[in-house]
Amino acid sequence: MLRAFSFVHDNRTYNCQREEPNGSFQEAWWWFTVSHDGNRYAPFHAMTRDTRASVQERIVAYYTNHLAHRAMTDREHWARRGKAAAGSKAAAKPK
Repeated sequence: MLRAFSFVHDNRTYNCQREEPNGSFQEAWWWFTVSHDGNRYAPFHAMTRDTRASVQERIVAYYTNHLAHRAMTDREHWARRGKAAAGSKAAAKPK
């Protein structure tokens, strides 16, 4: 099983650790913190086939997307949302 580890990417230090289930969680999750960010993230389940490289790649991809999303204006954020589903009440046509 992969242990906790740290790495540096784009001048940010990532500290990663796998946490086993407790209370509301039924599966182990990868948690990480990033230097200069006061939040703690748990973006995905831990898997038995995880390697340091695979976890690092997923964490960097997640955090890069998170920063891009956070940098969007409210208008950009809402414009990216999809339209009402075809089966929704808003899209339903009367018979």
